[in-house]
Amino acid sequence: MMKERVIFVTNDDGYSAKGFAAAIEVARRFGKVIAVAPEVVQSGKSQAITIYDMLRARLISQSEDVTIYALNGTPVDCVKFALDHLLADQKVDLAISGVNHGPNSGSNVLYSGTMGAAIESSFYGIPSIGLSNLDDNSDADFTACIEYGVAIAQRVLESDLPRPLALNVNIPKLPTEQIKGIKVCRQTRGFWRDHFHKHTDPHGRDYYWLTGGFVNFEPEAEESDEWALANGYVAVVPVQVDLTAYNQLDILRRTL
Repeated sequence: MMKERVIFVTNDDGYSAKGFAAAIEVARRFGKVIAVAPEVVQSGKSQAITIYDMLRARLISQSEDVTIYALNGTPVDCVKFALDHLLADQKVDLAISGVNHGPNSGSNVLYSGTMGAAIESSFYGIPSIGLSNLDDNSDADFTACIEYGVAIAQRVLESDLPRPLALNVNIPKLPTEQIKGIKVCRQTRGFWRDHFHKHTDPHGRDYYWLTGGFVNFEPEAEESDEWALANGYVAVVPVQVDLTAYNQLDILRRTL
């Protein structure tokens, strides 16, 4: 008899987010679900971990096939707590992070707590998928995210893909029937340009709100994730931790 799969789920929007429920719905199609998510929203935490404060875990719910914990830490704290403690003696077959409320395409992957958790999970040799919905509304429709999340997870589980494996999956803000399919692509070249809006509080002290926008350096690049999303495709980008700029190695060796 085949041993039941174990699927780990986390996110960065907190355990009560609608997208988290959608990710659990994807995961439960494939096995027993152990989910650990932050107590509160932890967007933009990337690979941040908690070092100088205590971590506390709280059991939210438990059934035969789904167990959910909340942790007062970052998304990567949730991964470490789950894989080094709760599931330390078990084989985990797949990790799913999300579904994020908002995109994680382009350079967003560097800031994203959703992708921070997916990448961290891949360090354990577990195939990992970060799922993001371009609709950042708290009550967004996650129907297409569930459908494509299931399809991609199925193919990952059935394939012998190289490890470490972390997939950055973004789903367009479209009805399922209008999505054209899946496009494997690369990260778009571009960066955020930020604006700090200065205000003064009632006590005369200055404070700032951070806003800004993504500047796409190559809007016509059909092999990029931003192009895929703008043209109605689910964008799938395999990501890696090695940040070495290999194209600069030789010139630096000659220069230095």
